[in-house]
Amino acid sequence: MKKRVTAAILAAGMILSLAGCGSGSKEAATAAPEDTVQSTAAAGKETEKETEKETEKETEKETRIVVDHTGREVELPAKIDRVVISSILPLPSVYCLFEGSAEKLVGIHPSSMAAAENSILPKVVPDILEVNTDFLQGGELNTEELLNLKPDVVFYSANNTDEYEKLSAAGIPAIGFSTSNWDYDCVATFENWVKLLGEVLNQEDKAAGIAEYGHQVYDEVQSVLTEAGDIEKPRVLILFNYAGGVIKTSGSNFFGQYWIESTGGINVAADLNGTPEINMEQIYEWDPDIIYITNFSPYLPEDLYNNTIEGNDWSSVKAVKEGKVYKFPLGMYRWFPPASDTPLVLKWLAQKNQPELFADVDMEAEVRTYYNRFYGVDLTDDDISQIFNPAREAAGK
Repeated sequence: MKKRVTAAILAAGMILSLAGCGSGSKEAATAAPEDTVQSTAAAGKETEKETEKETEKETEKETRIVVDHTGREVELPAKIDRVVISSILPLPSVYCLFEGSAEKLVGIHPSSMAAAENSILPKVVPDILEVNTDFLQGGELNTEELLNLKPDVVFYSANNTDEYEKLSAAGIPAIGFSTSNWDYDCVATFENWVKLLGEVLNQEDKAAGIAEYGHQVYDEVQSVLTEAGDIEKPRVLILFNYAGGVIKTSGSNFFGQYWIESTGGINVAADLNGTPEINMEQIYEWDPDIIYITNFSPYLPEDLYNNTIEGNDWSSVKAVKEGKVYKFPLGMYRWFPPASDTPLVLKWLAQKNQPELFADVDMEAEVRTYYNRFYGVDLTDDDISQIFNPAREAAGK
């Protein structure tokens, strides 16, 4: 009897034990698929990351061809993240307005920075002031410093063949922007700069409408001048670069000729070419009615009025005696070469050269409306004063 009881107890224990093992196995079998799902998901994420990295690597290897203003076919990275703008001085302001920021701009010319620091541009694009200028020293390109910036592309003046040779030798993709391909027509030049930026950066223009408006303003000015018939035109001298005893003007085949002819004036230096050096004897002979000083020169009208420039006597020049010496304004950039403010320059010069024909032009109101329309900026009175009274320091070094 005891043996039967013992056997029964043992049998019951074995059954319970087997039942427990069966239950544990069932739980383990149920849990296993969850672990597998988690493991599979993690593996999937890793695969996605690896795929993204591979795609990025492939994109980095991809290139495309863009034809610049020299006619060269330039091989560029498919994706451009780092841009340097060297010898084409007005372009940083155009680029910033095109892009809407200076985030990808890693280097600009020191003269471009001098203009930016004394302009309204930082009000729209504050990070322009953080861009490097060290790769240009004393006007010379330092290839080692430039390579440290790791540019994907460099924008340079298409006429600067020496700089192109240096960039090419360093293996840096270089896009030439021309100042002369469109006969120094400032509106057409700006328009083609924007077009090339669009091709290089592979995106739409964020400063859209400026070129179209520039053509419109030009046509309006020409219409007024044509309707006026045979008018008296002032004889105009532009002091393009005046510093350190050297005087350079703007002759034919340069922007000054376009500005003066298109706004009702006569360029006294039309018989000269480009930006020739002149002397005071030549100026006395011309005896201009109006003088304009660009922002590439540190001098202001009062320097001529007060005759304080050492070595040069301006007291007998007609424009000085009659108080008709004007400093080009400085808005987003210097108002002499092509830039995003070009339509405003046409109106300003027309009013100065032909004050009776353009007496209804209120330049302060024009500037406020323009900046609000194209840049989304509401200018203060101080901003307006800064634009029309640029600092000497804007000339740079």
